[in-house]
Amino acid sequence: MSALAAAHRAFRLVNDVLAFLLEVAALLALAVWGYEWGGGLVVGALLGAVVAGAAAVLWGAFAAPRARYRVPLAAVLAVKALVFGSAALAIAGLGHRRDALWFAGLVLVNTAVVTSYRSRDRST
Repeated sequence: MSALAAAHRAFRLVNDVLAFLLEVAALLALAVWGYEWGGGLVVGALLGAVVAGAAAVLWGAFAAPRARYRVPLAAVLAVKALVFGSAALAIAGLGHRRDALWFAGLVLVNTAVVTSYRSRDRST
C-alpha cells in the first residue's frame, strides 16, 4: 500500500469515527434538552428518552450506513439535517449558542466529506 493510499484510508477512518461521535453527541444533546425542558425528574427523563429515542429510530431506519431502509441520498440528507439541526437547536436552547454553531459547522463539513466518499464508493 502506498503512502498516499494509507493517508487516504486514515483520513476516511478519522471522518467515520467523527461522524459516529457527532451522532452520539446529537442524541445526548436531545436527551439533555428533553430532560431540562421536562422540568422534573420523571417527566424530564421520559421526555429526554422519547426525543432521543425517536431520533435514534429515525436515524437507524434511514440515515445510518447500514440503515434498515434504502432511500435516495436526498432523503438521507433530510433525515440528517432534521436530527443534527434539532440537536444544534437543543444545544442552543440549553444556553450554549457558540457551541451549537461549532457543532453545526463541524456536522456540515463532516457530512459533506463522508457523503462525498460514500457516494463515490457506491458509483464504482
